Amino acid sequence: MRVVIGAAALAVIAAAGTAATSQNVPSTPVAVELFTSQGCSSCPPADAIAERLAKEPNTVVITRPVTYWDRLGWKDTLAREANTSLQNAYAARGGRGAGVYTPQSVIQGGDAAVGNRESELRQLIAAEKKRPGPSVSAVRADDGGRVITIDGTTPSVATISVVALKSESMVRIGRGENGGRAIKYTNVALSDTNVARWRGGKLTFTVPGDVFKAPGADRYALVVQLGTAGRIVAARYL
Repeated sequence: MRVVIGAAALAVIAAAGTAATSQNVPSTPVAVELFTSQGCSSCPPADAIAERLAKEPNTVVITRPVTYWDRLGWKDTLAREANTSLQNAYAARGGRGAGVYTPQSVIQGGDAAVGNRESELRQLIAAEKKRPGPSVSAVRADDGGRVITIDGTTPSVATISVVALKSESMVRIGRGENGGRAIKYTNVALSDTNVARWRGGKLTFTVPGDVFKAPGADRYALVVQLGTAGRIVAARYL
C-alpha cells in the first residue's frame, strides 16, 4: 500500500527530525575557573554565581582563591600561590577579559570576564559548549583510581591534570572588606596534579588511587589543557 504524505506533514516531520538531531548533539563540558578572594568586596556575588553554575550540566566549576589581597588585612584561608600564578599566566597571554583582578572567571582557559557579570559569563559558556572537543571517559579502578581514555585531536601537546576540590567551604571572615560575613565557596581547588601528556589520538592511562586521597577533597575534576596555561580542550568531573 502506498501512502501519500502532504507537503505540510512533510514539513512537520522534517522539523521534528532537525530538532531530534540537534538534541542528540552532545555539548562540550566547559571549565569555569573563578579567581576570587575573601578580601574582595565585589567577589561574594561571583561566588554565588559559581555555586549556581556548578549545579548545571556540562559546566565544570573550579574556584581558585588568590593571595594578593591578603595585604588588605585578612589572609584568605583558602588561597593558594598556585592559583595566583595561573591567573598571572593567563593575563600574560592576553585576550578578552585578560588581567589580574577579582572576581575574574576564565572560561575554558580562554576568554575571561568579571565574575559577577552572569549574563556575559553564560554567553561565553554557551559559545564554548558548541565548540567540538575530544571525548573523555573515566572508569573507576580497583584501588580507587581512574582509568581514563581520551580520544580526538589537539593542536599541540596538552597537559592532563586532576584537580582536587572541596565541594563546599563556608568561611566566616574576621577582618577586611568582607569582615563579619560568612561566605560560601564552591569547588575550591586544593591541589593540581599532572597525570599525563596527550599529543592527540586515543590515549588510555590509569590515574592511581593515591591521587584521589587529597586531604580535605571530596570531589575531583579532570582538566586537559594546552601547554601549562593555554586553552582547556576538555574538562569533566571524575
